[in-house]
Amino acid sequence: MNKAEEFFAKHAQQNDILLDRADLSVKRFFALDNAVYKEGEIPAKYKELLGLVASTVLRCDDCITYHILQAKKEGASYAEIEETLAIALLVGGSITIPHLRTAFDLLETLRN
Repeated sequence: MNKAEEFFAKHAQQNDILLDRADLSVKRFFALDNAVYKEGEIPAKYKELLGLVASTVLRCDDCITYHILQAKKEGASYAEIEETLAIALLVGGSITIPHLRTAFDLLETLRN
């Protein structure tokens, strides 16, 4: 099992537990999240890249991993993801550098 498969398997398992025990407001939030990232006026690839910027600025490594993997799934190139991370650094400042390390480590793993 590769890193992406491991991440999504764990992600699905944790979501199943969460949604099994969550109240309606949490379930509605998840439904909204799924709906917002679907293909629309803005293509899904770009929505994932936007999510990557926000996740990096908010310093959520799990979210960064998720959005990189989803962006790749939606057809984003490594160059597009790397450029997106440069925008995140500009917006978020030097405090995002440890999270950029995580992101670039994942990208390196995906390349191999």
